Amino acid sequence: MDTPTLLKAGPLTGPDAAALFDLPRPAADCRIVVAMSGGVDSSVVAALAHASGAEVIGITLQLYDYGAATGRKGACCAGDDIRDARAVADRLGIAHYVFDHESAFREEVVEQFADEYLAGRTPVPCIRCNMGPKFTDLFRMARELGADCLATGHYVRRVMTADGPQLHRAFDPARDQSYFLYGTTEAQLDYLRFPLGGMPKPQVRELAEAAGLRNAAKPDSQDICFVPDGNYAKIVTKVRPEGAAPGAIVHAATGAVLGQHKGIVHFTVGQRKGLEIGGQPEPLYVIGLDAAAREVRVGPKRMLAVNAAHLTETNRIGALPDEPLTAKVRSLAKPVPITLDGPLGDGAATTIRFAAPEFGVAPGQAAVIYAGERVVGGGWIDSTEKVEA
Repeated sequence: MDTPTLLKAGPLTGPDAAALFDLPRPAADCRIVVAMSGGVDSSVVAALAHASGAEVIGITLQLYDYGAATGRKGACCAGDDIRDARAVADRLGIAHYVFDHESAFREEVVEQFADEYLAGRTPVPCIRCNMGPKFTDLFRMARELGADCLATGHYVRRVMTADGPQLHRAFDPARDQSYFLYGTTEAQLDYLRFPLGGMPKPQVRELAEAAGLRNAAKPDSQDICFVPDGNYAKIVTKVRPEGAAPGAIVHAATGAVLGQHKGIVHFTVGQRKGLEIGGQPEPLYVIGLDAAAREVRVGPKRMLAVNAAHLTETNRIGALPDEPLTAKVRSLAKPVPITLDGPLGDGAATTIRFAAPEFGVAPGQAAVIYAGERVVGGGWIDSTEKVEA
């Protein structure tokens, strides 16, 4: 097998690659475990780890039924993705192991995803996956293998300070994944490495091509991995058939019944399209969901405005700074100024108060708190305080 030409054709040298992993001793004496999903990002991490001179072991968690998932593109951890990860490992000449985590993933991520929708909430399964099957189990495996660190293809930066490592947003804002990693513990961050956090995506693909990796041009995943077609309701009703129970669409201010729906799993706070209640004097949005009554409550946009969000199961990474804080309440939202009203971390409940009214804040989503580029922590949005009751 030919040695990959990553360092000859790419912009990095061996010492440069080693520096990306902040190893505790010479790379030749180290072992790096790489979480390999089958995508181009984690494959490049494996190539960089190999180029560093360290011993590299790739691990893939199989999260779906292999037979049913074969042929799926742009997801991770199933079917063609596992084959791609194995081919990359063969190309690099590194060990590669696949572990069956389908049961744990279904119980801890998929079923909880369905239950949250049935409760009228809007879940973020990628965070649950990172906090559960991915990091928890991968950490255990990496330590059992005697690895010096666990490396992943996430686009975030691990920045060392005198007080220990901090989690920062990625260099490329279009690729930043810090929202999904706010639940990382300080102990985990001490062991994790994110070598792609300082790179733009085009450079990552160039590195993949230079290394001769078969998935260099593989498309990025655009949806939740177990919902490749974006049809969340289909998955929820398959796992929890009662999610298709019909109910009324009610005006949140007047109580008037405006129409009927085919299950609250089809709706989320802030949604405007798909209500099918024409003839209204002004555009209406989903203001709230009453799971017990199976009601979708709608109203004008002003009724979406909230002053604060109450968070549960909070996590804090490092000390709270003196500088102003911002928060993202959706993965694609821009951080907005907030103040923190209560403790943060160790699972405590707390409240974030917005400097200006925020719209479309949905219970079940995560609120991630930043100080500049640094991720301070965050928690799950349990409820909100509306500007207009």
